[in-house]
Amino acid sequence: MGFEELLHKVGGFGPFQLRNVALLALPRVLLPMHFLLPIFLAAVPAHRCALPGVPANFSHQDEWLEAHLPREPDGRLSSCLLFTHLQALPNTTLWGGGQSPGEQLEGEPSTVPCPQGWEYDHSEFSSTIATEAPPCLSLQWDLVCEQKGLNRATSTFFFAGVLVGAVAFGYLSDRFGRRRLLLVAYVSSLVLGLASAASVSYTMFAITRTLTGTALAGFTIIVMPLELEWLDVGHRTVAGVLSSTFWTGGVMLLALVGYLIRDWRWLLLAVTLPCAPGILSIWWVPESARWLLTQGRVEEAHRYLLRCARLNGRPLGEDGLSQEALSKVAAAERVVRTPSYLDLFRTPRLRHISLCCMVVWFGVNFSYYGVSLDVSGLGLNVYQTQLLFGAVELPSKLLVYLSVRHAGRRLTLAGTLLGAALALGFRLLVSSEVMSWSTALAVMGKGFSEAAFTTAYLFTSELYPTVLRQTGMGLTALVGRLGGSLAPLAALLDGVWLSLPKLAYGGIALLAAGTALLLPETKQAQLPETIQDVERKSAPSNPQEEEMPMKQVQD
Repeated sequence: MGFEELLHKVGGFGPFQLRNVALLALPRVLLPMHFLLPIFLAAVPAHRCALPGVPANFSHQDEWLEAHLPREPDGRLSSCLLFTHLQALPNTTLWGGGQSPGEQLEGEPSTVPCPQGWEYDHSEFSSTIATEAPPCLSLQWDLVCEQKGLNRATSTFFFAGVLVGAVAFGYLSDRFGRRRLLLVAYVSSLVLGLASAASVSYTMFAITRTLTGTALAGFTIIVMPLELEWLDVGHRTVAGVLSSTFWTGGVMLLALVGYLIRDWRWLLLAVTLPCAPGILSIWWVPESARWLLTQGRVEEAHRYLLRCARLNGRPLGEDGLSQEALSKVAAAERVVRTPSYLDLFRTPRLRHISLCCMVVWFGVNFSYYGVSLDVSGLGLNVYQTQLLFGAVELPSKLLVYLSVRHAGRRLTLAGTLLGAALALGFRLLVSSEVMSWSTALAVMGKGFSEAAFTTAYLFTSELYPTVLRQTGMGLTALVGRLGGSLAPLAALLDGVWLSLPKLAYGGIALLAAGTALLLPETKQAQLPETIQDVERKSAPSNPQEEEMPMKQVQD
């Protein structure tokens, strides 16, 4: 008897599994609210150099600004530079009350970076990390102009933390269990999120935000496998897509919370405090019985399986699910030694899967966050854009649900990545003056990239065996978060060529689409339990084998 047979006896889909999905919904809502938080947290409002007061006898504000600020090539007043000497305007007297015009230079007048800081437009945001101004002026952050790279770097630091956390949580949850590490993720996310909101300097914020990313990585690694390992084959797709809609809910909720809370500290508190009820919910979250059996912990697995049977209306009693039967299953699946990341590359089939998944996950994350964090130039304000980007994810979930059931995981993943690449490519060809087409293509790119993200989570969880599932997810999440951390920095390439960031996002998505076609299909396949289950299925040599890479089951 294998675990699939055990799951059939206790119920592979019922109230127990639905309760599990509901309990694990909170991490899925919180993740996008933190991952996409820089859209509001690090927003850069309109700004200009702080200037001395307007003279009492001068009433023309625009002319006063032109006397102090140079113009950019596009005609706008500079946000970062100030004339070294006051410039006289035709038919205008700019000095009065004892002020002198200063030396007039022949040719192009000289400029300097803002010597007295900046003045910001607070009509949209009362405070962001870019405009942060503590009581002590020496601590003012002013992450604009020459320091705008530090503003972008906060997202990179955060995703670097997620990268490290993915490795740590993937390994530790395979060794110590999913449930225990989920509690660690909740507690550490709460503590570090509060510390970030209380930051008194940029350095403190960067460090605590990086560590928050490390803690939140536990959610990305643990939640999907913990749901999946309690589901039978026939319901994995619908449950996976259903649970992913909570991510979409988080994206849309972030637009509402960001609109209501315009101060970055209170906004960060608002997306962090829900971890507190999450800590309490751990009491009802079940440990993975699959994992317990691979560790030889038969008694605990027996207790959870009986609970599953009772909630699903299939009471078996002690004799209906004996510990002796479970011991036999555990003996066949027990892990002899502690899993490691090297195990993902020791055997040829698993090595092939791991290398392909690394490329795919890098492309999925790089394109998704590249599109999601770029909310400018669409003719909408930041709140409308975020809400629209969240709303388009709902039809993308329906697309994934229908496609993975009929076309399979592999073609769905490759097709959605190709769609994202084409949307980004066509957007390069559309003139910036045709705003409606540019907006439509950006929304399509967001929808396809989200569909690819949803499929990648489901597909990857089915490719790895139970004994290495968390480790495999940790590895792919590591590489994926590397892509996510580079996406904000790639946006700085617009200084080289305005279209270069979009070209990079689309090109990487196209590469990932081609790589996805090299992975084996898992449609209607049982979850592999051991490395031998994966290696037993060699590369397909004919179309029939290609459709059935693993043990098949009936609908």
